Amino acid sequence: MKLNEALRLLAGVMVLLSAGLAVYVDKNFLWLTAFVGANLLQSAFTKWCPAIWVFKKLGLKEC
Repeated sequence: MKLNEALRLLAGVMVLLSAGLAVYVDKNFLWLTAFVGANLLQSAFTKWCPAIWVFKKLGLKEC
């Protein structure tokens, strides 16, 4: 798996997980969705994302 694929997978899982938790547990889990969205927005402008750093440490390669 490449770095960009892993990043998209992580973002998608986190959004779906937080949406499911908001429906079945507590609506405050929507803050997690907002955090993921805000992180995606800032990484688009700054080209820096903490998850990329972690994935590189785990040995994933860029495309």
